[in-house]
Amino acid sequence: MTYTYYADVRCLDNRTLFREKLQTLSPYRQQKIAILRHDRDKNRSLAAGLLLDHALGTFGLQERSVEYEIGEWGKPVLKYHPEICFSLSHSGDYAICTIGDKPVGNDIERVKNGRLKVADRFFAKEELSWLYEAEREEEQILRMFRIWTMKESFVKAIGRGMSLALQDFAIRMDGESGRARVRHCVDAKYYHMREYREIAGYCTAVCVQESPDIAYGMIPVELY
Repeated sequence: MTYTYYADVRCLDNRTLFREKLQTLSPYRQQKIAILRHDRDKNRSLAAGLLLDHALGTFGLQERSVEYEIGEWGKPVLKYHPEICFSLSHSGDYAICTIGDKPVGNDIERVKNGRLKVADRFFAKEELSWLYEAEREEEQILRMFRIWTMKESFVKAIGRGMSLALQDFAIRMDGESGRARVRHCVDAKYYHMREYREIAGYCTAVCVQESPDIAYGMIPVELY
């Protein structure tokens, strides 16, 4: 089973709490946070690390005790625990962590106006067709972010990062079932997609390789 955890990062505005929580993570994670320039970015990155620590606890591990290695395309993995796969993302006031036993990717985005030009530039034809089937601009914007998070989660699941052009694969929406499928030629594997709506004003998606066992709801975690 693949689970996704989420947390509100705003409690980390408390700098005492921030420093206390930072010390609970690995030097690798601390360094990633240290190089960020803005406090809000540091808070989000720290929250993602804390969620990973929480998720690893279900496997009897601690984030500060694991070792990482970087894959060919820059994706970090657990060096001595290849049976555990994870993905981190953050946006706005929230961070998420997805963990399971299959390659996984996730993405969260705060929905904002004025982003349709991004879709026109980066989306495949069938994605644009579904996007612009919506008559109201508000619905078009929501569809744009739904597709974007699913595309990002797929790219992260295959571990290729932005080396794969966003136009080279497509999210196909099944209007009757509401489910999403991925058209791609990356490999011969099937990728299962799930969207989450627990957080108002945000779109969240999780993509898992060859495993339909994705938890139906995200699990909230308190960071303080």
